[in-house]
Amino acid sequence: MPFLMRERRAPTAARKLLMASLILATLAPTHAHTTRPDERTALQQVVTETQNKEIVRRAFERWRSGGNVFEALLAPDVVWTIHGSGPVAGTYRGLQNFIQNASMPLVSRLATPILPDVRYLMADGDKVSIRFDGSATTTSGAPYRNQFVWIFRMVDGRVVEAEAFLDLVAYQLVVENNQPRTR
Repeated sequence: MPFLMRERRAPTAARKLLMASLILATLAPTHAHTTRPDERTALQQVVTETQNKEIVRRAFERWRSGGNVFEALLAPDVVWTIHGSGPVAGTYRGLQNFIQNASMPLVSRLATPILPDVRYLMADGDKVSIRFDGSATTTSGAPYRNQFVWIFRMVDGRVVEAEAFLDLVAYQLVVENNQPRTR
């Protein structure tokens, strides 16, 4: 009778985790041999999407904290296309070409770094899309605000192709109406 009267305690979180791990360890080898190629491909795609999304999320967090988003994220041979019309629209081949000819004309006319405010981040296969608002202060003291959509194709954790959508008129107004910072 004492056995029946004993109070039964619920398993702790650690005990539940241990039990789940043991079950998975027991089933995983069997399941691995029966997984079809299309299931493996789907699983690999989910892993790639998750990893790429996390890489972009962390890069934007570093950017928001004052770091450089481009050098941490872009492959040296990135192909970056800015869609639209205007002097900066076009395709830039290589990180240095993109920074020198597309990024610096704007950034050199800002007194503060662009502060990104991420609205959404999505991944699909090797593609990651990020929609964010950016704000800064120009060298003349005026506010700069823009909305961006960047679509990345990633390989081995680096952006190899990028497409950018933004208000190019806002970009060009900053370039035309502000003096570059002195270094």
